[in-house]
Amino acid sequence: MKRDGSGCASARGIAILTVVGTVFVTLTIIGRAGSGNTVLPLDIIVGVLACTLLPLLLRWPIPAAVALAILAAFSPAATPPSTIGTLHIARERPVASAVGVGLVGLAAHAVQGLLRPAPGLSYEWWLVLALVTHAALVAWGAFARARRALIESLRERARRAEDEQAQRVAAARAHERTLIAREMHDVLAHRLSLVAASAGALEYRPDSSPEQLAKVAGVVRAGVHQALEELREVIGVLRADGTDPAADAPQPTLTDLPALLDESRAAGVALDVDNWVADPSSTPEGTGRSAYRIIQEGLTNARKHAPGRPVHVQVDGGPGDGLLIDIRNPLPDQPPDSPPGSGTGLVGLAERAQLAGGRLGHGVTPDGEFRLHAALPWPG
Repeated sequence: MKRDGSGCASARGIAILTVVGTVFVTLTIIGRAGSGNTVLPLDIIVGVLACTLLPLLLRWPIPAAVALAILAAFSPAATPPSTIGTLHIARERPVASAVGVGLVGLAAHAVQGLLRPAPGLSYEWWLVLALVTHAALVAWGAFARARRALIESLRERARRAEDEQAQRVAAARAHERTLIAREMHDVLAHRLSLVAASAGALEYRPDSSPEQLAKVAGVVRAGVHQALEELREVIGVLRADGTDPAADAPQPTLTDLPALLDESRAAGVALDVDNWVADPSSTPEGTGRSAYRIIQEGLTNARKHAPGRPVHVQVDGGPGDGLLIDIRNPLPDQPPDSPPGSGTGLVGLAERAQLAGGRLGHGVTPDGEFRLHAALPWPG
């Protein structure tokens, strides 16, 4: 929170007027005490000069405070401004500077006690009073300075905490958007690639029998319908406020793998599957979900980049041994007509496997096959 400049200026003006009034009262008391016509003009000059030096505390605080203390050595009229100068230094400067100015003020008032003894007060008690007063001024100012620094520190800590909280919220939102984008890619890319493969079959085999055409058209219709349903579920997650059932929809796991393979076969993909997992339902939920998405992306990539080529899928593992996935397909003789992929699917799979505690790799083998392989944890 910023300070109001006009408020500070008015407060300083009131303080200066208060000190000037105090000087005036001091001069009045000195005049009524009958100090003599010789000393009173000196008191007036010192008082006016001290009041003139007060505004300089804001620009040159230490020299102005020292000058006010020196003036106090010659006249009590400079004692109120000198007191304000010592307190100002104690509030605005380090303790060492405040102690130094306080010692100068104490020495000046010790000289004042010799030159202008106070009526009814011994010099020893005068020194004790000056010492206690300047020590209190330094302590009061140091306390006010420490309190102000503590308040500023707490405010800065609060601002920093708010900034860090805002950064954490932004990071959480970005993470959630990344997860949603990855899920949309995994789901929709698979469905739309099935639709594209089936539509391609209709385009390149117009002489197919009515039964085959009807079957392929049914696959296209079902694929589009499922893609729309899954898109609706993903959008439901985006709009979910914690009460939307779509946000809690069950995610596919390894037990849903046969349905995924049947969809690819229905789209005309020649699949060779070796599934050595004895009990897919015993697979941990996170591992099974990651395995399903990896196989889904592997089949999608095979249909997009190597249409018409057979795909070999091997899944093996068990409790304590981990889950191994290996997907291979021969490379096409020439690049397909489909637009090249952005590569984000494989990047997302690698991140998914890493978050699950496993690893994923891909590349072309010496036999001219594209291989996608992953190892996921399966605790015993």
